[in-house]
Amino acid sequence: MTTRRNFIRNTSIAGLGLVAVPGFANNSFSAVDKLNVGLIGVGLRGTNHLQNLLLRKDVNVTAICDVDDNRIAMAKKHIADAKGKAPKVFGTNDLDYKNLLALQDVDAVIIATPWLWHTRMAVDAMEAGKYAGVEVSASNTLEECWDLVNTHERTGTHMMILENVNYRRDVLAVLNMIKQNVFGEMVHYRCGYQHDLRHVKFNDGKTAYGKGVEFGEKGISESKWRTEHSVKRNADVYPTHGLGPIAVMADVNRGNRFVSMTSHASKGIGLHNYIVKEGGEQHPNAKVKFKQGDVITSTIDTANGETIIITHDCNLPRPYSLGFRAQGANGLWEVDGSRIYVEGKSEPHKWDEAQSWLDTYDHPLWKKYGEYALNAGHGGMDFFVLNSFVESAKQNIAPPLDAYDAAAWSAVTPLSELSIANNGEPQDFPDFTRGLWMKRTPYQWMKEMY
Repeated sequence: MTTRRNFIRNTSIAGLGLVAVPGFANNSFSAVDKLNVGLIGVGLRGTNHLQNLLLRKDVNVTAICDVDDNRIAMAKKHIADAKGKAPKVFGTNDLDYKNLLALQDVDAVIIATPWLWHTRMAVDAMEAGKYAGVEVSASNTLEECWDLVNTHERTGTHMMILENVNYRRDVLAVLNMIKQNVFGEMVHYRCGYQHDLRHVKFNDGKTAYGKGVEFGEKGISESKWRTEHSVKRNADVYPTHGLGPIAVMADVNRGNRFVSMTSHASKGIGLHNYIVKEGGEQHPNAKVKFKQGDVITSTIDTANGETIIITHDCNLPRPYSLGFRAQGANGLWEVDGSRIYVEGKSEPHKWDEAQSWLDTYDHPLWKKYGEYALNAGHGGMDFFVLNSFVESAKQNIAPPLDAYDAAAWSAVTPLSELSIANNGEPQDFPDFTRGLWMKRTPYQWMKEMY
């Protein structure tokens, strides 16, 4: 944060203005000078968004909402430290966010709450005419997916799914390569969320990460709500970090769509073993039966003939990876091993180290703002996704990642649950665009604005 403040200060002192940083000046394409933003949920993720918003000169944080008084106090301190005006505060009960949505001085909201609240809060925000930014995943059921789409269409109010991995530097570079036909006609993709979350799903009720085996009422932070999904659902409950970038590469909802999906789950032993190892066989949680399989594998067929494999692997020890692979007729990229092969360019039957290719096809956004963005969180991705949200909301136009995307990507959770429960039976993917995917044109990603 200090580095980013210095960046802003130094560019101003140098007389260069702030036009080099989107949102820090009155851009000619902006419909409003300042966006009034309310935050619903100021836990760890919401606070990250808050800190980044407070660095912008085109945003006023006018209201915050959280049922945890400690998080409210922290958020108020961040705002005061940034010399911001004291926000209106909500959180006396679970539904107090509706009073935030009734405020005239809130144009847009960022929703960073537990998953079960995402859709209902986004729907209420759109009903109230507020431009909604929703953390991932956006929905838990097919009904909720349709709720997002139907509410957007009925009200004309926009929402954006805040999938930050779509803005990862290597992801955008590979998207650039695909747009320039480096790999030829695309055939196959792989992705997933492969991340050891045992230290996130359990804690000691005092420390958010890394200690203890408590969850639910005795846990804090994500263990308080996230672990229950592993107890009650045998599904890929967190698909969008991997699938979001792949869906954009494959033009899903804009010239292509998901058609059907099959899913399978391994046995689930990882969370039980962790409890026994860290808390002992006599710990009460050692008796909990976790429904979720440790490794869940789903395969999607698209209308244009590509296949997509998605892997959810969060309950066993492993290094982090989203497992990306983008493969076309002339070559492919694999994130694991950081390697690329392009027929006619690479030495036959030998991988190229990916970085030189990624540098060559570095995305215009990262070329322009990469140095500034790096300290924003998650290696810089958080700056870009938030900037896209703010700039879209300021103009009140459709965002790059819209309600149809939120519905299609999030639908993997209920569809995988159905397929697993029926021995891998294929599930038809709803067409959330109602046929308009055939006419919708892809978003123009290859630009340096947002």
